[in-house]
Amino acid sequence: MADMTVEVPAERRRDAARTRAEILDVATDEFANRGFSGARVDEIAARTRTTKRMIYYYFGGKEQLYRAVLERAYSEIRAAERAVDVEHLDPLTGVRRLAEVTFDHHEAHPAFIKLVGVENAQHARHVAQVAQLVDLNSSAVDLLHGVLRRGQENGVFRTDVDALDVHMMISSFCFFRVANRHTFGALFDRDLVDPARREHYRTMLGDLITGYLRI
Repeated sequence: MADMTVEVPAERRRDAARTRAEILDVATDEFANRGFSGARVDEIAARTRTTKRMIYYYFGGKEQLYRAVLERAYSEIRAAERAVDVEHLDPLTGVRRLAEVTFDHHEAHPAFIKLVGVENAQHARHVAQVAQLVDLNSSAVDLLHGVLRRGQENGVFRTDVDALDVHMMISSFCFFRVANRHTFGALFDRDLVDPARREHYRTMLGDLITGYLRI
């Protein structure tokens, strides 16, 4: 029997990839600013100059689109972490670099911070349904675990530390700085993302983490 497979032209594949990426870009903004319930697929379609039907063709529905947005958002920060060649860094430098990557990413992607807030308001209902996210986020802890283990073997780090706790410490500092900048600024008259204080906070984070880990 003859092979009836039809190869999709490369240009058409590129167009489809561009359309899908554009939908995800706009959907990220829509969900981050309006929440899951407030976001409208019609609005996303209008802003991407496409149709609601086309969005459903690519993603299946509003919930599936939202999950795709979450998956991409988490994939981006995990990819940034994996780009750090921690195996060739000494443990102290490696853990500091991983902390700095989170600092830089959270600052550059305020929509990610908002999406995490939206999902927490939903009691992680959608994150829990995206099995891929479990693998994505365990990779962050695995990276830290490897660096901590080497530091412990070298006698640099204390042995009673948990990689997930360290991940939480890093995330807490970085998330607070972006998510709470407005309320913190109103209460204490200090802008946490003031460029003039950026390196101060970036260094502070590294010092906090390495100070906690050192013997």
